[in-house]
Amino acid sequence: MKTIRTLKETFVSSLPLAAVMIVMCVFVAPMEDAFNYVKLFIGYVSVVVGQSLFLVGLDESILPIGKLVGNSLVKLKKTVFIITFGLLFGLLSTVAEPALAVLARQTHMLMDIVDVTTFIWIMSVGIGVFVGFALFRILKNINIKIVFAVLYIVIFLTAIFVPEEFIALAFDGSGATTGDISVPFILVLGMGASTTMSKSKTTDDTFGIIGMASVGPILAVFIYGIVLKIRNGGVVPPANAYMPETTETLRSILLGNIWDVAFAILPIVLVFLVFQFILIKLPAKELIRILMGTIPVYFGLLIFLSGIDYGFAYAAKYIGEIFFDPSRPGWYKWLLLVVGFILGVAITLSEPAVTVLGDQVDEITKGHIKKSTIRTTLAIGIGFAALLSMLKILTQINILYFLIPLYAVAIILMKFAPKLFVGLAFDSGGVTGGALTSAFLTPLTLGVAQAVAATAGSRAQSVLTNGFGIIAFISVTPLIAVQILGIIYEVRLKKIRRETVEEEVMDLENLLADDAEDVEYER
Repeated sequence: MKTIRTLKETFVSSLPLAAVMIVMCVFVAPMEDAFNYVKLFIGYVSVVVGQSLFLVGLDESILPIGKLVGNSLVKLKKTVFIITFGLLFGLLSTVAEPALAVLARQTHMLMDIVDVTTFIWIMSVGIGVFVGFALFRILKNINIKIVFAVLYIVIFLTAIFVPEEFIALAFDGSGATTGDISVPFILVLGMGASTTMSKSKTTDDTFGIIGMASVGPILAVFIYGIVLKIRNGGVVPPANAYMPETTETLRSILLGNIWDVAFAILPIVLVFLVFQFILIKLPAKELIRILMGTIPVYFGLLIFLSGIDYGFAYAAKYIGEIFFDPSRPGWYKWLLLVVGFILGVAITLSEPAVTVLGDQVDEITKGHIKKSTIRTTLAIGIGFAALLSMLKILTQINILYFLIPLYAVAIILMKFAPKLFVGLAFDSGGVTGGALTSAFLTPLTLGVAQAVAATAGSRAQSVLTNGFGIIAFISVTPLIAVQILGIIYEVRLKKIRRETVEEEVMDLENLLADDAEDVEYER
């Protein structure tokens, strides 16, 4: 029943995306080869079914593993062990992240020198190191606002030395690393650390760990890009054509992904077993139940990734190129701004990681901040993010001209937003670039960037430079939207407190007046 319910929820949440695909691929610009509709249908069904199986297994295995490990970390007592294992689990939970795998494949498709496995592990190491750093911050009670301000100043100063082809990719990678597996895992780790290790012993430190972890992959890709450029004689090779369409059969794609998916999930299971035998010591029945839960995780991830490879990514690229068809008027391409906004809202509302974050917020704030409020705020913010991303691609403006002002606004807002919302905002930025975003929006923007390059002549930018960046936009706008929400929430809370105090004073004055009248009457 749970599988059917999850399948139904995933299907319903994907309907806006399906509607856009049907309108664009059937009515606006019908595909010439009828078999492409079959591939698109199989790709879409595979994504829905694969994600549903993955989420069912996630509840039965990966989430319990995260909670058990997070709670058992405090038994290690020594700070160095806690931080080391926090680093290790941050790394391992990211290696299995579907969105990261999708992004790595897309990057390899455009640049042969980027190895898929190396890219995934470099990004994961970045996450692990900064999860360890986030735990250290909690232990030492370092002001989170100062830490974020310093980290992002370091990022933008480092960007000066990074090949431009890797700047947008680094921000996209950061968003892709924090998805369906790593977000619940790291959030649980943060909750355990904040309630047991933090000197303040409050929930304020629960949030912020994902946002801090997201910094790691950005710096990791920056370094990776610099190293690749040096290894290639000081130049970055030109990007290949983006061709997600495949001539392989679905069976051959599935067979090709079997071991990749196994190697993604296996490390987290092996380390859990080590913790089980040393610290956790679950009863055999419970242990078997958790291990059995990894089976749907495996098959869900396998079907999901294969569906993207077979037809889903191709459909996104096809839609992106429709708007540049020479037979259409020149203004037609600007409709991409509207399409981007709609897709941004639709995909955010269907991202499982956003749902997980909303549930956590609702629980920790004891219902004062509804999960629907968080999801709606993020959806609107990300709709505008997708719109800005399309604007950047169509105009070929350097992404830093957008990101630096947006991050500057986010950092200034930290001065006025409550501490809890600052951490929450940076966490929200990390979780919104999930699997569906990488699977659909990134191929869409790569397709648009390729079409822009084809029409721009000598002014054409590399697809690597212009095509990536949508996850970067999606990651920064929640920083602003959620902090504004926090400021509004704080103002309302102060108003309620002030009115409550005034009512209590008035009641007290009335009581004193009644007492005075009684005394006067008795005289």
